Amino acid sequence: MDVSNILADHAEKIKPTEVETENPLDVDAGFLTVTDPNLIDVESYESSLETHLFSLARTGTQALLNSLFSLPTTSSPDGPLAQLPAPTTQLPRTKPLPKIKPLTKWEQFAKAKGIQGKSKEKREKKVWDEERQEWINRWGKDAKNKQVEEQWITEVPMNADIDFDPRKAARDERKARVTKNQKQHEANAARAQKTGSSASNPEREAHKKDLERTLAMSRTSTASMGKFDRKLEGEKKMKGIKRKVRFVFPSFYPEPKFNGYPRTV
Repeated sequence: MDVSNILADHAEKIKPTEVETENPLDVDAGFLTVTDPNLIDVESYESSLETHLFSLARTGTQALLNSLFSLPTTSSPDGPLAQLPAPTTQLPRTKPLPKIKPLTKWEQFAKAKGIQGKSKEKREKKVWDEERQEWINRWGKDAKNKQVEEQWITEVPMNADIDFDPRKAARDERKARVTKNQKQHEANAARAQKTGSSASNPEREAHKKDLERTLAMSRTSTASMGKFDRKLEGEKKMKGIKRKVRFVFPSFYPEPKFNGYPRTV
């Protein structure tokens, strides 16, 4: 009985696990990707595209599996897990790198004084209310900070005015805190923008200094040393500069000397 055809079909279905290519495949196990640097077989590509693509996919998948089975593994309830290495492929970024967030005024002061504060922890949006025995919002609608405004009985201070409204006082105090926080946030943002613009544009700062130097030279070139010149908006006040005037004596009078040097003013 001739079984050569059956063995040939079986060998065609079960291919070897070894991958042999003209140029070795670039396998990045960290990203689970395979890059094939070999040239496309034009004859196979034109004759049967589906077969050609299937062969390329099979070769790349086999190379990736061979790489994964060579990695160290750890046991788990679901079976052995491979420990993937760090990726080696450099992927382009869709967005620029995030800028370093500048320090706030308090953070700058704490850093200068060496104050070690607690690490910032994200506060939960919900807070437990003992009276209602339920979780309520910390801010916003039906929030914890609005309970004083909504409660039906409130203690009034002894020295309060006759028309004192505790709800209105609590509401005004809350709005004042919100306004204060908003102003501090805007001041920190403006300070950070000013610091970032000066630090990120050294050419602009150098150009600004050149302009100030040129302006100072033009001020001192006048007879009044810029005293009666019109000042520009935002111009810094110049330090007092006095012109040294040399006394002129007639030629038949000797020039007076003080301590051996001509006197100048």
